[in-house]
Amino acid sequence: MLHRGQESTDGTGGGELTVPMAWLYAEYIADELLRTGDLMPPTSFEFRAGRDALALTIFLSDTDGELSGIRVVTQLETWLSLTAYDQPWQDWVGERMSKLTAEAVEAGVDAPDLALAEDAWRWLEETELLAPDLDAVPGGGPVTGEDDGPKVWTPAWQLGLPLGHLAIHLF
Repeated sequence: MLHRGQESTDGTGGGELTVPMAWLYAEYIADELLRTGDLMPPTSFEFRAGRDALALTIFLSDTDGELSGIRVVTQLETWLSLTAYDQPWQDWVGERMSKLTAEAVEAGVDAPDLALAEDAWRWLEETELLAPDLDAVPGGGPVTGEDDGPKVWTPAWQLGLPLGHLAIHLF
């Protein structure tokens, strides 16, 4: 998954710059899927949660290191199945991240793609967003607007995952 380019600031090519192309491409695909679905404003935390959850799914499902624009359409079904409601997505992400980290340590390589994925995963796990409580039964009169109903603090990945899943469906 590492894509390396020989670059330096003085143009001599002596230094090595490792560009995290696999992660950046996964994030780009996720961003495009969410923007096409037009589900949330791109500046919202919910959009970021959806983009990060979807980018993690795309990045971690690329087991052959061949993330390619040509294959995006053929991968949609895989991403749909991984993001489905009844799947243990959180466990799958943890296992894939552990495996990739162990492989990078064993190989002794710098893995900027993995570092960005770890940052996204940490944000998704540690950040909570205020969301409608879908399990609550309104006790009083009818709720007139979505902002008037009961709310609950929810881990960002639990909001982002269904948003990403829906964006794939709408694509």
